[in-house]
Amino acid sequence: MNNAEIQIQFPKPGQWDEFVLTPIYQDSGGYRPPARYTQDEIPAEQAPAMQAVVAALVGLSEPWQASQVWAHLMTATVYNEDDPYTPIGRKDEVALDVEAVNEQGGRRFFTPYQYPEFIIDDPAAVDFFKHFTTPNQ
Repeated sequence: MNNAEIQIQFPKPGQWDEFVLTPIYQDSGGYRPPARYTQDEIPAEQAPAMQAVVAALVGLSEPWQASQVWAHLMTATVYNEDDPYTPIGRKDEVALDVEAVNEQGGRRFFTPYQYPEFIIDDPAAVDFFKHFTTPNQ
Protein backbone atom coordinates (compact mmCIF):
# COMPACT_ATOMS: atom_id res chain seq x y z
CA MET A 1 0.00 0.00 0.00
CA ASN A 2 1.29 3.43 -0.91
CA ASN A 3 0.29 6.23 1.47
CA ALA A 4 2.35 8.84 -0.34
CA GLU A 5 0.86 11.96 -1.87
CA ILE A 6 1.97 15.18 -3.47
CA GLN A 7 0.37 18.47 -2.50
CA ILE A 8 0.58 21.32 -4.98
CA GLN A 9 -0.49 24.80 -3.95
CA PHE A 10 -1.12 27.60 -6.42
CA PRO A 11 -0.86 30.91 -4.49
CA LYS A 12 -2.52 32.72 -7.40
CA PRO A 13 -5.21 30.36 -8.72
CA GLY A 14 -5.21 30.29 -12.49
CA GLN A 15 -1.56 31.33 -12.69
CA TRP A 16 -0.10 27.88 -13.36
CA ASP A 17 3.56 28.86 -13.60
CA GLU A 18 3.80 29.64 -9.87
CA PHE A 19 3.35 26.84 -7.34
CA VAL A 20 4.74 25.07 -4.29
CA LEU A 21 4.99 21.27 -4.45
CA THR A 22 5.22 19.29 -1.20
CA PRO A 23 5.76 15.52 -1.30
CA ILE A 24 4.33 13.64 1.67
CA TYR A 25 5.71 10.16 2.37
CA GLN A 26 7.51 8.09 4.98
CA ASP A 27 10.98 6.68 4.61
CA SER A 28 11.96 3.24 5.88
CA GLY A 29 12.35 4.59 9.43
CA GLY A 30 8.88 6.13 9.45
CA TYR A 31 10.21 9.69 9.27
CA ARG A 32 8.71 12.00 6.70
CA PRO A 33 11.46 14.33 5.54
CA PRO A 34 10.23 17.89 4.99
CA ALA A 35 10.65 19.08 1.44
CA ARG A 36 9.15 21.84 -0.66
CA TYR A 37 9.81 22.69 -4.26
CA THR A 38 8.90 25.79 -6.21
CA GLN A 39 8.41 25.89 -9.97
CA ASP A 40 12.09 26.84 -10.32
CA GLU A 41 13.27 23.76 -8.40
CA ILE A 42 11.49 21.08 -10.43
CA PRO A 43 14.10 19.06 -12.35
CA ALA A 44 13.95 19.75 -16.09
CA GLU A 45 13.24 16.10 -16.90
CA GLN A 46 10.13 16.27 -14.64
CA ALA A 47 8.71 19.48 -16.14
CA PRO A 48 6.64 17.77 -18.91
CA ALA A 49 4.80 15.67 -16.31
CA MET A 50 4.00 18.79 -14.27
CA GLN A 51 2.63 20.33 -17.46
CA ALA A 52 0.31 17.31 -17.81
CA VAL A 53 -1.05 18.03 -14.32
CA VAL A 54 -1.62 21.67 -15.24
CA ALA A 55 -3.34 20.65 -18.50
CA ALA A 56 -5.80 18.54 -16.49
CA LEU A 57 -6.52 21.49 -14.17
CA VAL A 58 -7.26 23.88 -17.01
CA GLY A 59 -10.33 21.74 -17.79
CA LEU A 60 -12.16 22.84 -14.63
CA SER A 61 -15.53 24.48 -15.17
CA GLU A 62 -15.50 28.25 -15.18
CA PRO A 63 -15.37 30.18 -12.86
CA TRP A 64 -13.41 27.68 -10.75
CA GLN A 65 -9.62 27.84 -10.54
CA ALA A 66 -7.48 25.25 -8.74
CA SER A 67 -5.86 26.55 -5.57
CA GLN A 68 -4.61 23.24 -4.18
CA VAL A 69 -4.15 19.74 -5.59
CA TRP A 70 -3.53 16.40 -3.94
CA ALA A 71 -2.00 13.75 -6.20
CA HIS A 72 -2.21 10.07 -5.27
CA LEU A 73 -0.84 6.98 -6.93
CA MET A 74 -3.42 4.31 -7.70
CA THR A 75 -3.38 1.01 -9.53
CA ALA A 76 -5.87 0.34 -12.32
CA THR A 77 -6.84 -2.95 -13.89
CA VAL A 78 -6.15 -3.21 -17.61
CA TYR A 79 -8.69 -5.17 -19.66
CA ASN A 80 -8.42 -7.02 -22.94
CA GLU A 81 -9.64 -4.81 -25.82
CA ASP A 82 -11.35 -7.77 -27.51
CA ASP A 83 -12.99 -8.95 -24.28
CA PRO A 84 -13.61 -6.03 -21.89
CA TYR A 85 -14.50 -8.46 -19.09
CA THR A 86 -11.10 -10.15 -19.06
CA PRO A 87 -8.38 -8.42 -17.03
CA ILE A 88 -4.91 -8.75 -18.52
CA GLY A 89 -2.81 -6.70 -16.12
CA ARG A 90 -2.44 -3.68 -13.90
CA LYS A 91 -0.89 -0.26 -14.31
CA ASP A 92 -0.13 2.70 -12.08
CA GLU A 93 -1.96 6.00 -12.58
CA VAL A 94 -1.95 9.36 -10.81
CA ALA A 95 -5.28 10.65 -9.51
CA LEU A 96 -5.87 14.31 -8.65
CA ASP A 97 -8.21 15.74 -6.01
CA VAL A 98 -8.59 19.48 -6.50
CA GLU A 99 -9.70 22.32 -4.26
CA ALA A 100 -10.82 25.25 -6.38
CA VAL A 101 -11.95 28.79 -5.64
CA ASN A 102 -14.03 31.33 -7.52
CA GLU A 103 -13.94 35.14 -7.57
CA GLN A 104 -16.71 35.39 -4.96
CA GLY A 105 -14.59 33.46 -2.45
CA GLY A 106 -16.42 30.15 -2.84
CA ARG A 107 -14.55 26.85 -2.46
CA ARG A 108 -15.34 23.55 -4.10
CA PHE A 109 -13.67 20.15 -4.36
CA PHE A 110 -13.37 18.26 -7.64
CA THR A 111 -12.45 14.57 -7.89
CA PRO A 112 -11.60 12.11 -10.66
CA TYR A 113 -15.19 10.84 -10.43
CA GLN A 114 -16.42 14.22 -11.70
CA TYR A 115 -13.50 14.88 -14.03
CA PRO A 116 -12.02 11.71 -15.57
CA GLU A 117 -9.15 13.84 -16.93
CA PHE A 118 -7.96 14.04 -13.30
CA ILE A 119 -6.71 10.46 -13.76
CA ILE A 120 -3.39 10.71 -15.56
CA ASP A 121 -2.14 7.41 -16.94
CA ASP A 122 0.89 8.78 -18.76
CA PRO A 123 3.99 6.89 -17.53
CA ALA A 124 5.80 10.24 -17.18
CA ALA A 125 3.23 11.35 -14.59
CA VAL A 126 3.76 8.12 -12.63
CA ASP A 127 7.53 8.65 -12.81
CA PHE A 128 7.03 12.25 -11.63
CA PHE A 129 5.03 11.04 -8.63
CA LYS A 130 7.59 8.37 -7.76
CA HIS A 131 10.48 10.81 -8.22
CA PHE A 132 9.15 13.05 -5.45
CA THR A 133 7.73 10.39 -3.10
CA THR A 134 10.46 7.76 -3.11
CA PRO A 135 13.11 8.17 -0.40
CA ASN A 136 16.64 9.05 -1.54
CA GLN A 137 15.61 10.71 -4.80
